[in-house]
Amino acid sequence: MKLGKLTPADTGQMNFYVNYAKEHWIYPGENPPVWLILCSEKDEAVAHYALENLPNILAREYQLKLPDEEKLAAQIEEARKSIEEKI
Repeated sequence: MKLGKLTPADTGQMNFYVNYAKEHWIYPGENPPVWLILCSEKDEAVAHYALENLPNILAREYQLKLPDEEKLAAQIEEARKSIEEKI
């Protein structure tokens, strides 16, 4: 978890850790590691270009508190529809 915006350096560092973990910590037959970068802000362009072709690294903005119930339900419904459209 970090304060501030996601940077290319953050994703490069995380990619380094993921590759190290895959080579030294993963047992045969085990799934590859998944890493999550939580940032107080996310720059969409940086996330898009820095994370391209890095399938096991995710970057998301975090919030200090959840939105109200109606807004959260609407966001979940919007995400569900978006996923269904892609499938």
